[in-house]
Amino acid sequence: MRVLVIVPTYNESENITGIVSAVRALGYDLLVVDDGSPDGTGRLVDDLAASDPGLSILHRSEKGGLGPAYAAGFAHGLELGYDILCEMDADFSHDPNDLPRLVASVEEGADLAIGSRYVPGGGTRGWPWYRRVLSRGGNRYASVMLRLSVRDSTAGFRAFRDTTLHKIDPSSCEASGYGFQVEMAWRTEQAGLEIVEVPITFRDRIYGESKMKGAIAFEAIGLITRWGIRSRFKADRS
Repeated sequence: MRVLVIVPTYNESENITGIVSAVRALGYDLLVVDDGSPDGTGRLVDDLAASDPGLSILHRSEKGGLGPAYAAGFAHGLELGYDILCEMDADFSHDPNDLPRLVASVEEGADLAIGSRYVPGGGTRGWPWYRRVLSRGGNRYASVMLRLSVRDSTAGFRAFRDTTLHKIDPSSCEASGYGFQVEMAWRTEQAGLEIVEVPITFRDRIYGESKMKGAIAFEAIGLITRWGIRSRFKADRS
């Protein structure tokens, strides 16, 4: 199966060269989706791609959000005929060496493999207690509101089968921030597809600034609440 790893970036010049090297060393093709990083991240990738046919970049003119960046990357990868399309952060919070386990889960039959912090063997490293509480609370809220069986629906380390993406249509997702991850997991489960959670350890970034802001969290909570109420209303009517 042909594998494409998609990495969205905004001001990741301190991390991008290392991530490119680590992913390409595993033999996977890599697509960077850069939202017009003013720190020159896109130019760095252009320079690297000039001598590496397995590396490519989509330049977006402005910071448009995580969801639209991934949707653009998925559309590009599907057009090129990739069989497995992966999501991964650029800041090494996701260990590239875990990618083969996610890919193997899809090769063995899963429609979506999620690198999960909240299944046995998974965890976080370098987080303060309040961030762990917020993350677990957010996942629990999504599970209750959406009746999701996924333990880590907010996780951004994933491998999708191409047919899964065709069925759930990322381009039509409502969320632009981290709620996109919840929405994609929910759509996959609603479609009756198989989701496997693979234990991983999430590590806090060393270089650069986190993109997780309060507005992004509030957007996700608001959307999850709306989706949950809407799905219950539809269930009651039917």
